[in-house]
Amino acid sequence: MKVSIGSKVVEGPYGGGNLFVKNLSSYLLKKGNSVVYDLKDKDIDIILIINPLKNSESGTFNHLDALFYTKFVNKKSIIVQRINECDERKNTNNVNTQIIQANKFADYTVYVSQWISDLFNEKGLDNKDSKVILSGSDIEIFNQKEKAYWNGKSKFKLATHHWSANWMKGFDSYKIIDDLLDDSIWAEKISFTYIGNLPNNYKFRNAEVVEPLSDIDLAKKLKLFDGYITGSINEPSGNHHIEAMQCGLPILFINSGGIPEYCSGNGLVFNNDNLEEKLEIFIKNYSDYINEVRNYSNNSDRMSKEFHELFTHLLSEKEKFISKRVEKNKVILLFIYNISKLRKTSFFYFIKFKKFLSKNFRKQK
Repeated sequence: MKVSIGSKVVEGPYGGGNLFVKNLSSYLLKKGNSVVYDLKDKDIDIILIINPLKNSESGTFNHLDALFYTKFVNKKSIIVQRINECDERKNTNNVNTQIIQANKFADYTVYVSQWISDLFNEKGLDNKDSKVILSGSDIEIFNQKEKAYWNGKSKFKLATHHWSANWMKGFDSYKIIDDLLDDSIWAEKISFTYIGNLPNNYKFRNAEVVEPLSDIDLAKKLKLFDGYITGSINEPSGNHHIEAMQCGLPILFINSGGIPEYCSGNGLVFNNDNLEEKLEIFIKNYSDYINEVRNYSNNSDRMSKEFHELFTHLLSEKEKFISKRVEKNKVILLFIYNISKLRKTSFFYFIKFKKFLSKNFRKQK
């Protein structure tokens, strides 16, 4: 089986989508499959659309590229779209429409949580040819080997981490924790560490801030803490909380988005109005949560196995899915496709020019 994944692989600290590509690629290759990241080959079996957004810097192809491929290169290829993004996540207003438009050309859809599946179903997407596959992190890196658990006497070490500096990643919640540390009683009881990027012009008063880490360095750092908090709003999936739980950290998680689907049974749910009260309970019942999180199973092997089984199933019934496709006029398709390529090229050079100006501006300063 040859699978094309529509994203670049970036080394070093980056977002959760990049980790998904790395983990899935590794699993597929181990199982004897071929993995590419573009549409140059003529014998691709599965085309996996990761990010069809017009302003994506990591995407290597979009839905129109995939449609062009199945129309003019290999009609037997199956197009799968993985949906892990929405406007609700970062308070944008142009993501949902692009995802819905791209989905018109997908043969099958994978959602990263039931929450985001329901959200797009309410917006008109038919979820008939779809399923939910929960995300997972690399168990070879994020695991509980050499993890030392809290002794119940020392200061409780709480942490969180994010690559994105968007405020909706949970900074309302993290500010509450930071404010609690102004109180000497709380300051003696807990410490709070934030790993990752901060919003512009924002600083914690009491929390320790650590630069973004990835893979082995991140896992080693996470294992030094006793508990974890995520306040991420409308998060369809995310990787931060999964990495923490795989490293043996019970989790204090906000009741929002797809987060509860990943965290329930491995810690305590909160909202910002009762966070202080729930933090008290969380620390008090730490040993109960440890027993639960020891068996956390949402790792990348489980996730990738589900994708592999899905791809195999889709290929075994590809004629059925191909027969459902709505025929597109070739002339109109070529026109739309070429306009799309022109826009994408223009955006690429715009970004390069913007980076050039930024670099030179910093030099002058």
